Amino acid sequence: MTEYPHYDVAVIGYGPTGVTAANLLGADGLSVAVIERDADIYARARAISTDEEVVRIWQHAGLAERLKQDMLAERPLDFVDRNGRPFISASFTPRGHGHPPQMFLYQPALERVLREGVQRYPNVELRLEHECVRVFPRGDRVELMVVDLRTEEIKRITASYVIAADGGSSPTRGQLGVGFDGRTYEDHWVVVDTKMLQPWPGHDRLRFHCAPDRPAVDCPTPLDHHRWEFPVLPGEDEEQLVTEDAVWRLLNRQGISAEQVEILRAVVYSHHVRFASRWRIGRVFLAGDAAHVMPPWIGQGMASGVRDAHNLCWKLSGVLRGVLPESVLDTYETERQPHVRATTRRAVLVGRIITERRPAVTKVRDVIFRAAEAAPAVRQRMHDSLWVPDCRYRKGFLADDGRSATGWKIPQPEILDENGEKLLLDEVTGGRWTLLHRGPAPALPGWVGLAALRVLPAGSPARPGAVIDSSGLLGGWLAEKRATALVLRPDSVVYAATAPGRPLPAPPRGLRLDADRPAPEVAAS
Repeated sequence: MTEYPHYDVAVIGYGPTGVTAANLLGADGLSVAVIERDADIYARARAISTDEEVVRIWQHAGLAERLKQDMLAERPLDFVDRNGRPFISASFTPRGHGHPPQMFLYQPALERVLREGVQRYPNVELRLEHECVRVFPRGDRVELMVVDLRTEEIKRITASYVIAADGGSSPTRGQLGVGFDGRTYEDHWVVVDTKMLQPWPGHDRLRFHCAPDRPAVDCPTPLDHHRWEFPVLPGEDEEQLVTEDAVWRLLNRQGISAEQVEILRAVVYSHHVRFASRWRIGRVFLAGDAAHVMPPWIGQGMASGVRDAHNLCWKLSGVLRGVLPESVLDTYETERQPHVRATTRRAVLVGRIITERRPAVTKVRDVIFRAAEAAPAVRQRMHDSLWVPDCRYRKGFLADDGRSATGWKIPQPEILDENGEKLLLDEVTGGRWTLLHRGPAPALPGWVGLAALRVLPAGSPARPGAVIDSSGLLGGWLAEKRATALVLRPDSVVYAATAPGRPLPAPPRGLRLDADRPAPEVAAS
């Protein structure tokens, strides 16, 4: 049998999902091949925002603070009527992940930083201007046929596992015969990216112009960029609508002139709601747009792909390092698909609010939402319903312990470590399986090699094996979930929890923490 270059993981596609996977896998020391048909970053700015949990994932890759330098945070959001008057005004409440709740970004700049991050890892091999044309299952590995687009030379490599992050039209998904079910909306939208030359009143606000005759999206983006989106109305010619004269007519309707912006590009996009019928095909996993696509209204298309990469990569890493059983890989789709579907439903809901074309209905809409805005409790619930759902897994790689904390991603407050240094919680847990406990540590039947941290209240002296919850956020969350001890997975999701005086559930079958990288010593109770 011919021996081809072999890798732990092959990543097909080097967009935000693929490059996040390359960073996470590279940091864990795995050998990775990245296959990407383009020579450089895609120039069009598609994603324009993200959220605190996604930045927390990039924090795991050591890139959050650098990425945030190129982002705009704490910008308000308005839904405005045909006269420009807001009927919803929102500033999203932080959910405790340690970063601003929503941030605007310029995708080409973001991808540049993520790719620079991959350069830290000599164990990640980039094959740019290469296209994967076939994948062949070969028992305990996958063989990939790759074409060098510069020379047309055909090459073959093998990998223990493959992540196909090759976009909504995924050739890998098509080759494997996986269905992509859902619908494409009739609406097409012109997306206009501009360079800002002079600011104007309100340039730093996200506004959804919900006029029935022509809705529009008006969005600030960092690094002196600004973006607009306009629907293609019935009878309009898409090719004519992206010409410079037509784009200026659209911008002029928004009060924007050539003194204020330079048009960089205009392109027509369609909105889709689709889901792959399977996300795992043997040793091949679909991620990002290859697994699901959604409308852009709450900015979660790219973010959902990054969440996919994080959920999948720590599991692949554990399996390849002998820490986890191979069966854990079946929980990737089990955990991720419900959250993606819930996020998609919210994106569709927001789109309906924005794009309603019937004038009578928009008048009723505006009255109802203004009334809701006037009632603080209703207002908060409404704003939460228009934003990304919290990260919570009800099924998957979790203990069946009946505890309310299990399956939630724990908040990430700033804490004081054993040296009194301020750090975010994930910087202390370090992507390891970790016991967090208040008071004496519970009995740990079977949990050999589990790291432990005692959570001390504000004002406590620093001590080895403990963290000080200086903000009270962590203790408050544990009290709300009625848990005094819990086990965190490497992705900061609660695997198991327990109440006072009760032991923790046994670890999952096949977990071998003693085979993992060295962990901090368990704290004394």
